[in-house]
Order: sequence, then structure tokens, then C-alpha cells
Amino acid sequence: MSEFRSGFACVVGRPNVGKSTLTNQLVGEKIAITSKRPQTTRHAIRGLVHRIDGQLILVDTPGVHKPKTLLGSRLNDVVRDTWSEVDVAIFCVPADQKIGPGDKYIAQELSSATRKPKIGVVTKLDSASQADIAERLMELDALGKETGCDWKEIIPISAKTRANLDVLLDLIIPLLPEGPALYPAGIFTDEPVETMVAEFIREAALDDLREELPHSLAVVVESIEPDEERSAERPLMRIRASIYVERDSQKGIIIGNKGSKLKEIGSISRKQIEKLIGMQVFLDLHVKIAPEWQSDPKELSKLGF
Repeated sequence: MSEFRSGFACVVGRPNVGKSTLTNQLVGEKIAITSKRPQTTRHAIRGLVHRIDGQLILVDTPGVHKPKTLLGSRLNDVVRDTWSEVDVAIFCVPADQKIGPGDKYIAQELSSATRKPKIGVVTKLDSASQADIAERLMELDALGKETGCDWKEIIPISAKTRANLDVLLDLIIPLLPEGPALYPAGIFTDEPVETMVAEFIREAALDDLREELPHSLAVVVESIEPDEERSAERPLMRIRASIYVERDSQKGIIIGNKGSKLKEIGSISRKQIEKLIGMQVFLDLHVKIAPEWQSDPKELSKLGF
């Protein structure tokens, strides 16, 4: 019988190639927020995949991009730090887009950052024709040779339809070190509740926003406390959180007409939070202004970056 294996793999690629959706599907639970907007992921979020033959700690990383702010630079640093620590790197390119300079830049960085095994993954099979998929597989193979990434395997997948996800796991697990499980069975992330709550609120706020606003948005959970007046049979968690934007005009967009947008954000995110913590939630949201926080070192630290 083969030895049990456990270790870390990171999901890397440029923004909006399906990294968070892939992470969520492999874990089997929603741990990373998703959006059609690039650069949604801002933290290295860890999810756990439990199998008979091993335990995989999957790290979803922000998309590597050409930074325009200090925040962008720090997000790129998060990714590079993660590359150097994991046992396997999963490099993603979407089937419906040609491989370009951004992919080449990341592959070169990845090649120089770690000698650990790398798997090339073509995502979003459900969004592309067979001809596009074949072309992307050949491009990815050529990219590996050009950048020195030396893919252990190249595989096409669809997180949406789960096509080849089990095959991908079958490829990753043997590349992990032999050893016992690092986390107990039954948990799917080691992220603090505060981090998950803040992310769910930000995901709800990202929906249907103007183009310039998503990057200006940050969420901080101020407090999470049980309502002491509620009975044990009907527990209630009181959560207070602040949504930060950079300008007064943006504050108006988040609040909406007569508070309609803020109420919508609260309603959508509360459902996710209640599923996460397993009880009823009272969510108290406030909108605050932190001028140009994306480029202010003090504000970035205060907001957790």
C-alpha cells in the first residue's frame, strides 16, 4: 500500500483565469470569493482537500499583475512568498484566451522562484471549442519549454463541470511529501472567521459596481460577538464590519439610494456568513472613507495588507 502524503500546492496565474473557482471546487466548499472582475483575490487563502491517500493544503493566490499601487505590489509579494513555500505549483491559463506576455512573465517568475514540481492547467474547458483547447495545450507546452517550467503534467479542466478535477488531484497527491495529515479531518480551511466574513462581505459588494470601484474596496470586521440575551436554542451572532472606500462619491455608490445597495450587500453576505458559522447573524455594516488607501502604507497595514 502506498504511503500517505500531505503537503501544500498553490494555484497561480494572471487575474481572472479561474483560480478561486478551481480552489473552491477541489476543496468542495466555498473558501475563496469569486467575481468576474480581475484581482478579486487579495490574500493567500488556504483550503483543505481530504483523501484516503493524502491531504492537500491548497493555497489560492492573488493574480500576478503589473502593479499600479502599493497594494498591487504587496499582492504580488504574497504570491512570490507562497511560491517559495509550497510543494507543488498549479499554473493556470484559460482555454478561451491565447497565452500572452502576462502568462510568460508569471511562468518565468515561477521557474526562477522554485524547483518544486509544476503542473500546467488549462481552465474553463466549458467556455472554449475543441480547437481552442488543443491550441492552448500546445501553447502551454511551448511556454513550459521556453521558460524552464518543465511541467510534470499538462491537463485541461473545467471547475464549472468538474471535468478532470479528480484526475488533477490524482496527479498532485503523488508529488507531495510522505507524512501524516497536517490538519484534522472535517475542516476545510484554517482561515480565521474574521477573514472569511470580510471576504464574503466584499464579494457581495463587488457585484454590479462601477469599473473603478472594486479595487478601492476593503472590508474590516470590527467585532464578532454572541448575543448574550438570546437563548441557547436560538443563538445569534452580532457582527460589526466596515466597508472602506477612497472617496466620498464611492461611499454614496456603496450605500445606494436610501441605503438600498448597503442593504443588498448585507442580505447577500449574511446568507454566506450564516452558512459558515452555523447560526443566525445580525450584520451591522458601515461605510468609511480612507483616502487613497491602496497607496498609503499606514492605511494598508490598518486594513490588513
